[in-house]
Amino acid sequence: MMDLAITKAAALVEALSYIQRFHNKIVVVKVGGSIMDDEEVLSNILTDIVFMNYVGMQPILVHGGGKAINQRMEQAGLVPQMVQGRRYTDDRVLAIAEDVLCNNINRFIVNFIQAQGCEAMGLHSLSSVVLFAEKMYLQADDGRRIDLGLVGEVKSVNARLLQLLVQADSIPCIASIARDPAGGRLNVNADTAAGAVAAAVKADKFVVVSDTHGIRSDPKDPDSLVRSLQVDQIEQMVRNGAITSGMLPKVDACLQAVRSGVTKTHIIDGRIPHALLLEIYTEAGIGTEIVM
Repeated sequence: MMDLAITKAAALVEALSYIQRFHNKIVVVKVGGSIMDDEEVLSNILTDIVFMNYVGMQPILVHGGGKAINQRMEQAGLVPQMVQGRRYTDDRVLAIAEDVLCNNINRFIVNFIQAQGCEAMGLHSLSSVVLFAEKMYLQADDGRRIDLGLVGEVKSVNARLLQLLVQADSIPCIASIARDPAGGRLNVNADTAAGAVAAAVKADKFVVVSDTHGIRSDPKDPDSLVRSLQVDQIEQMVRNGAITSGMLPKVDACLQAVRSGVTKTHIIDGRIPHALLLEIYTEAGIGTEIVM
């Protein structure tokens, strides 16, 4: 028992310098992947965020929808149409995505945080909006524009509102539905939205929490995790095909953040208990950090 107590005390002492370093600093956390489908794992991540708030950090949470949107579409008899890895979004799909993200997932997150004694505010298309986007198109190999429907690219973020909320000791919880210039709604990629938020508020850290251990030099080798990468190394890994598919939006979001002045960005596996605290409050960390 004494050895266990000493180990716990040592962990607290190790965390002290990090708590001091990030006191009153903004940390943007993006949560997505299969984590959104596992209430226990999501609750553990939210508990870490509550802890961060209690020790003086200023977390901002951005979330996606996991598989819940596809499941709701299936119940409605709709088959997801994917275009270059992105979901084609029409009016029916957008209505489902908005309901799942705003009324279900975001409400669960806000209620959970508030139940732990912290203030939290849901920010999305059905309340106060902080994400503003324009309709986006993909580029085909032959140069043609590919229409994704009601899918947008974040162009601006209401950073002032977010800064006021964290200064008031409230945790902003942002769902990835944005407004367009005409007041309509657009579905936006949660990774890139979170990167835009981190850039806009000049966050000290940006952490992408998903169901991947981080960046591997060989995507097929789980033992090839790279602990730290610079921007030019990331760009090389994209060129040589080491970074592809679902990792690309996460990496792009991290690059957007560091190029805008965010000191460090991280990609970590949220399925590891207290992954967020381990990445922020320990020397070793558990995922991949990306820096300039």
